[in-house]
Amino acid sequence: MRALAAVVLAFGLAGCSARAAMSCADLKSLSLGDATLLQAQPIAAGPFAVPAAPAQSITLPAFCRVQGVIAPTQDSHIEFEVWLPATGWNGKYQGVGNGGFAGAIEYGGDLGGLTSALRAGYAAASTDTGHQADGIDARWALGHPDKIVDYGYRAIHETAEKAKIIIRAFYGEPARHSYFSSCSNGGRQALMEAQRYPADYDGIIAGAPAANFTRILTGFTWNLLATTRDPASRIAPGKLAAIEAAALASCDARDGVKDGIIDEPNKCVFDPSVLLCKGPESDGCLTAPQIAALQKIYSGPRTTKGEQVYPGLQPGGESGWAGWVSGATLDQSAEYLFATRGAANIIFQNAAYDYQKFNIDRDAKAADDLSGRTLNAIDPDLGAFQKRGGKLILYHGWSDPALPPTATIDYYRAAAATLGKKWTEDTLRLYMVPGMQHCGDGPGADNFGAAPLLAPAEPDPSRSMTAALERWVEQGTAPSAIIATKYNTPDNPSSGVKFTRPVCPYPQVARYKGAGSENDAANFACVAPQPGGQSSFE
Repeated sequence: MRALAAVVLAFGLAGCSARAAMSCADLKSLSLGDATLLQAQPIAAGPFAVPAAPAQSITLPAFCRVQGVIAPTQDSHIEFEVWLPATGWNGKYQGVGNGGFAGAIEYGGDLGGLTSALRAGYAAASTDTGHQADGIDARWALGHPDKIVDYGYRAIHETAEKAKIIIRAFYGEPARHSYFSSCSNGGRQALMEAQRYPADYDGIIAGAPAANFTRILTGFTWNLLATTRDPASRIAPGKLAAIEAAALASCDARDGVKDGIIDEPNKCVFDPSVLLCKGPESDGCLTAPQIAALQKIYSGPRTTKGEQVYPGLQPGGESGWAGWVSGATLDQSAEYLFATRGAANIIFQNAAYDYQKFNIDRDAKAADDLSGRTLNAIDPDLGAFQKRGGKLILYHGWSDPALPPTATIDYYRAAAATLGKKWTEDTLRLYMVPGMQHCGDGPGADNFGAAPLLAPAEPDPSRSMTAALERWVEQGTAPSAIIATKYNTPDNPSSGVKFTRPVCPYPQVARYKGAGSENDAANFACVAPQPGGQSSFE
């Protein structure tokens, strides 16, 4: 009788769930408080023109596309979309983050955004964070404090809340688990969620997080001043290869393998003065002013008393500085664009802002005071996230030319100290990726499944960070080393594998066992780091 009753109850609940489910078109009538649904449209399987790039078409399974606007304040206009698989839903929700200053729904393509999450079976959502603009355009923020709050943290949270209601209405049941994975500003959004809204997501991956937003802009400005106040200090893109080669000559082999990658660049003792021109200046050498500027970039911003304000970039990844630090011209580097536009429009609310007048002792603190509470995701207290069973994975490329990798180590250490050893092991992991630049690329192995992609039915948690996180959340098995792959052609598995490496949970590092191919991760082991000469730039 008890068994029969259980069966009857199960069928009864299933019937209620089925009756509760709404058709795609009917979702438009949902009541969502401060949100208005503009469109709920079934999309047939087949080619889909990506809205952000109409000329780009991608083959997608059938899905329900929901478009809406959230207005928590009079000056808010947060556009968002929720994509719901018509069949084959894996029962999970995936939040999608934004890069830079955001300003657009992250539709993505074959390798990220709503499209890849949908193809992998997730119900997914993305938001423009409350404004529409190019990701390096910050003019939307000038005179609009509510839009800055929306960008800072509110839009991602509001989107998660609305998406979950829509998912439950469409399927007649809630998502079993909710996940968020993104990089750069998306990594900052990820940490904001864990810190401010611990109930939004069960598992979070934060890549190269732009967590300390105000100090990052201070660091960008520091680098600009180092290379522009004296025109002779400018380091042209053509010199970067020589700088990287000199850094590799100093430190590449210290990990036992000479492979064009410095595994722990924060322990690299590299003196840029070896590059001093001994004759006419060329791309193969640096002048004394250029060496002084380079040392400032490695050191990171410091007060006039020598106190560290924010970490600097690491030696060994200088080839990636061309777009970020050098730029084809002085005003075309990404650091220039983010620093000047972010400071003028977001931080100091002054369209006439002049970075040349930046005072490190005065303005770094002023930026923190003005915008830190809204934009910085640096609270080390993850207690509420841990108590509800949340899991957080951080990762950062050691050769990141944009965001200093040691800043993520600093946050990990602060969070670990706050949680304590037991809860850190249960809640938090950090992976530092040798040779990887900003969120990918570079000479290192940079493919390790940090975002949901079209994958086998059971992706391997030892090779997919996404699968490792979900196993941790759903089965309680904590992740260890994750095998990263370098393809012959970036992000193209069909081009063949160039090499693989284990990416180790911090503070462990990968070391060659001394036998077998150096291109095979099986011949490396994760070990405790050995003491070494600390970089003079720390």
